[in-house]
Amino acid sequence: MTHVNTALWGVLPYLVLAVFLGGTAWRYRYDRFGFTTRSSQLYESRLLRVGGPLFHYGLFLVIGGHVVGLLVPEWFTEDLRVSERLYHLNALVAGGAAGVAALAGLTVLLWRRLRVRAVRAATSRSDVAVHALLLVVLLAGLTATTSSGLSGSYDYRLGVSVWFRSLFALDPDVAAMRAAPAVYQVHALLAMALFALWPFSRLVHAFAAPLGYLARPYVVYRSRARSLPPARAATTTGPGSAAPHRSARRRAR
Repeated sequence: MTHVNTALWGVLPYLVLAVFLGGTAWRYRYDRFGFTTRSSQLYESRLLRVGGPLFHYGLFLVIGGHVVGLLVPEWFTEDLRVSERLYHLNALVAGGAAGVAALAGLTVLLWRRLRVRAVRAATSRSDVAVHALLLVVLLAGLTATTSSGLSGSYDYRLGVSVWFRSLFALDPDVAAMRAAPAVYQVHALLAMALFALWPFSRLVHAFAAPLGYLARPYVVYRSRARSLPPARAATTTGPGSAAPHRSARRRAR
């Protein structure tokens, strides 16, 4: 059993990271124009307008909560005079709301993909795998958040977070993850599977987000008539512009 835990929590994370980085580099090298969502908005937009923002904004908040919960140690929030009770209450309320929003948006998108014929026809196998994996990852995360937040029997900041930070030191704390409840272990394994699948699915479009658009200067549009010199505009526009040509033809005859 010790070897299994070492493989899961001491070796597998680095293998997933290698697949994630290597797969992304390979995809960029051989399928650079595939960094896209393969949008299906042309097939159906009403459900997409509801499910898309719910899922994306909820997911952004979930990711932000994971960054704080996994990377910020307990002593740091204590120095900021944030009690553990307040921290976990905020994680339960805010994190739970973000998770529910992301799950609701994903449910709408799944319903749309299954019920709209044109969208279903444009769905690939990787799309099915990604949507199913995202669904179970969110469900496992919500279960872990609500169970620890309501019962208070397990503090992930002293277990899962310690293991996660130890990976960056290249000295995985396998014991910290081995002692975590099963729901946290399942959530971590599903998340690693998602990152391993990431470079080979439409999720790779996250690296092609048009962030430069926010700082891009405005595009100035000018009409063609105003850009012409006054003399040329007078001879090429207007109801009488063809009259000189007609008179010239009459004289030639």
